[in-house]
Amino acid sequence: MTINPDSSSTVMSFPNPPRGIKAILWRLPILLYRLGLGRFLGNKFLLLNHTGRNSGLPRQAVLEIIQAYPSENRYLVVSGFGPESQWYQNIKIEPGVTIQVGAKRINAIAEQLEKNLAGDVMVAYAEKFPGNLKTLSRILGYEIDHSPAGYRAFGEQIPVIQFSPDPDQYSRK
Repeated sequence: MTINPDSSSTVMSFPNPPRGIKAILWRLPILLYRLGLGRFLGNKFLLLNHTGRNSGLPRQAVLEIIQAYPSENRYLVVSGFGPESQWYQNIKIEPGVTIQVGAKRINAIAEQLEKNLAGDVMVAYAEKFPGNLKTLSRILGYEIDHSPAGYRAFGEQIPVIQFSPDPDQYSRK
């Protein structure tokens, strides 16, 4: 679907998250963290530890960080598969999570950004990493107008999540 920056009423369709064998490639980075090698993913990715909304069991996902404030232990990510992503659905029910960036573990609270702020974040991401959004949109099947207005429209429709330190917990390394 093409994201039209001139039409705020356009409802974006999201790709289906991969299932079965297709999901293996997307889940390989989790193995790096489990083997203690998460530091090799640097500060570009984080490991999200969350709770399954139906099972109550621990779940994990590795997500690209699109904006980081390391001194505040605050990180922003996008649900690339939209609101159908299992991790996204889980954090909407239980926002208390643990994230790991490199070797640093942080007890955090997940919250979705408001649309206008999410649009600003996506424009900033596209300016900082111009090729990343083009490549990811092609892989996931999004047809984005690659202009500031197009990036803003995209950011206003896709879930942008902020992980901030949980004020009731202590950060752990």
